[in-house]
Amino acid sequence: MPKMKTKSSAKKRFKITASGKVKAGQAGKRHGMIKRTTKFIRDARGTTTLSAPDAKIVKSYMPYDR
Repeated sequence: MPKMKTKSSAKKRFKITASGKVKAGQAGKRHGMIKRTTKFIRDARGTTTLSAPDAKIVKSYMPYDR
């Protein structure tokens, strides 16, 4: 069997943690910051872990990063 391909977009946007969770950047911070509340901007710093259903989809895009 040939090797499966990794989705290039997924490997650029997500990382798998040691415990198997999927780490991703916070959404909603690219533009339009003037209309966002200060609380939203503060809470959306850094990265976040994806929910289990979303993580399952992302892991299917990256078959060898587990």
